[in-house]
Amino acid sequence: MRCYLQAFLLCMVFIFFSLVYVFNQLASTLEDRDGWGLKEQGIPGGRSHDDGHLLRKRPGLAGRDHEEGLDRERSNSPGKHHGDERSHVAVVACGTRLEETLTMLKSAVLLSKKPLHFYIFAEDDLHEPFKNALDSWPRTAQTKFNFTIYPITFPEENAKEWKKLFKPCASQRLFLPLILKEVDSLLYVDTDIIFLQPVEDIWALLSQFDSSHLAAMAPEHEEPRIGWYNRFARHPYYGKTGINSGVMLMNMTRLREKSFKNDMTTVPLKWEEILMPLLQKYKLNITWGDQDLLNIIFHHNPESLYVFPCQWNYRPDHCIYGSNCQQADQEGVFILHGNRGVYHNDKQPAFRAVYEAIQKYPFGENMETSLLQPLEASLLTTTNSYCGRASHLFTKKLKQSILSVQQEVTQRR
Repeated sequence: MRCYLQAFLLCMVFIFFSLVYVFNQLASTLEDRDGWGLKEQGIPGGRSHDDGHLLRKRPGLAGRDHEEGLDRERSNSPGKHHGDERSHVAVVACGTRLEETLTMLKSAVLLSKKPLHFYIFAEDDLHEPFKNALDSWPRTAQTKFNFTIYPITFPEENAKEWKKLFKPCASQRLFLPLILKEVDSLLYVDTDIIFLQPVEDIWALLSQFDSSHLAAMAPEHEEPRIGWYNRFARHPYYGKTGINSGVMLMNMTRLREKSFKNDMTTVPLKWEEILMPLLQKYKLNITWGDQDLLNIIFHHNPESLYVFPCQWNYRPDHCIYGSNCQQADQEGVFILHGNRGVYHNDKQPAFRAVYEAIQKYPFGENMETSLLQPLEASLLTTTNSYCGRASHLFTKKLKQSILSVQQEVTQRR
């Protein structure tokens, strides 16, 4: 009987200290929410046509310009102003990702018919290069988009830990709903994304959200036999094979408002409350950083996620072992995701060919003869690889997009 009593007491002590730890983490998170750099927002103005703004965070209180900037952003936020046709696109760039990011932005501008607003989060030494490059684009391109450049911002007490999670700055995407407080909806994309059809087409998926959906992503794998999460993950993940966060569509108003179920406490937690405790609990068990944290969150809140098909986030995994994205087989690839550096090495020449075709295309030239035809010729040389054999899927939607844009240009003349 004494042994049972001792075991009971040990269990009670363990439970007590576990509860103390959890509530300590939550209290720390709540303090961080008020103390970190998010309230140091600069002027979220952006560049309209031919003039640019670089947004830099400054300590202390912002003045009237700051307030006017927020008012201007608020009036143009999707879902808050019916006249706004813009698609709002965010990207995070660190290190050597300048040229790759510019190529992604270029693909969006070339193929989109409706206006765009780019939110570019970058290290300080990349701000001027981004501004100079985008300002150098021809007037015909500049009229299609605005941009705002932001510094990389993490909670002050844990900035180093967040910045080094998985890849430099990648976890910045987790804090976009807390930084861009006046933006209702947002499309986040990795730097290694190439749009093969207009951005407004994926933006339109927001209208397919039901009342519980607050984000949309594609599955990490279509084929469980080659899936990573279902074979190797040491943490909860969404669905059968997990989700990939390289293309992430968000209703950020809902995201900020929702209380999320979790496995740390019986109390649902807000977005700003859940991130740090989640990292502390799982940091020794996660491999893919912020993507793993998103998998954990939506594992416990599956009703909140809208899953879009794999052709919206087509990666080498969809063709490297033979084609396994049925939707792309039928309709073509909509968004190409060249993860694992395949745009910059010889492992997947078909992916690299698409990237280089967009990168080298001169603005103002006929896209059919100066982009599509050279790309098709280049892809014919890649058929010795599985992805090369599926490369006709890369140009199927791109061809339609180019013809549609050129037809509109012809009608305006």
